[in-house]
Amino acid sequence: MTDSKQLKIVVINSLVVPEGADHAAQVQAERARALRIGLLEGGYNILAALPPDADLEDQIAQLQPDVIIVDEQSDAALKKVVAATANDRRPIVCFTEDKDKDKMHAAIEAGVSAYVVAGLSAERVKTVLDVALARFEVDQKLRHELSETKLKLAERKLIERAKGLLMERHHCTEDDAYRKLRRLAMDKNLKLSEVAQRMIDVADLLL
Repeated sequence: MTDSKQLKIVVINSLVVPEGADHAAQVQAERARALRIGLLEGGYNILAALPPDADLEDQIAQLQPDVIIVDEQSDAALKKVVAATANDRRPIVCFTEDKDKDKMHAAIEAGVSAYVVAGLSAERVKTVLDVALARFEVDQKLRHELSETKLKLAERKLIERAKGLLMERHHCTEDDAYRKLRRLAMDKNLKLSEVAQRMIDVADLLL
């Protein structure tokens, strides 16, 4: 597992307090400042700190961070981060004071690796990032295994259909059809599923 201190980090939060902002906004700005100071003092590499209303998809694509920290932002900001990493997944860590369990479950289902409620402190950052990395790696492994399983199932269906075509055309047994299919694959130096797909494509054209 990668050392969390070697990660390139993008933080989504804002230090700017709008004029006339309420106490909650001022507290949030202080949290944002404390988080960044904690990361810097801990030796972490902050590529950028982006406000939640920035063009996050474009910025993330340009910066290519290893991990993204979302600090107590609106649901819209978190959704933008998830959307920005949909095709190039990476760990997302969300620090929040919101204890709403529905929001927590929705965030995890959307792809957030760690959802930390309250207790933001410099001392906890490394542990949180390490856990987020571990969870992300496990999640990626499971996704890969699921993708491989789906691919194998799809290939098996192709082969079964191609065997059926051979059995119908040559009036042969299933074993004979499989041997013919395998021989074709070896002769053409292709996978069984590739030969099966070609055979199905030709059969579809002749319908």
